[in-house]
Amino acid sequence: MTGHSHEPDEAAIAEQVRIFNESDFARLMDMVIVEARDGYSRVTMDCTGKMNTGGTAHGGAIFTVADQAFGIASNCCGPHRVAVSVSIQYIAPAKGMLVAEARRVEDNGTCDTYRVMVYEGERPVAEFTGVAFRV
Repeated sequence: MTGHSHEPDEAAIAEQVRIFNESDFARLMDMVIVEARDGYSRVTMDCTGKMNTGGTAHGGAIFTVADQAFGIASNCCGPHRVAVSVSIQYIAPAKGMLVAEARRVEDNGTCDTYRVMVYEGERPVAEFTGVAFRV
């Protein structure tokens, strides 16, 4: 993984987190960014109101929190990126508070690859991989 030479200040990161947290979709889905920096993020989402008919978190809700973490990690204080490919593997059902943790795992100069793990407590719920193109 190639490192990035610039380090944004705390105020710039806080402002970007505020903007993402106040977006209509983040508020609709009750997602909150709890940590973010270039190449990394951690986002929470309560599953309440997002259940399927089986009484567990809807797969789309799990995907949503993973995708939000991917978007934050790939766009917080770095060059703007857009998703070109994503995939998710569901590991276990969930019912409570989800935490999605995204990390950049590869940077080839044009596209970056991110791995997002979604947890309920300590238990893995899903693994998401996303590729983002630098615009």
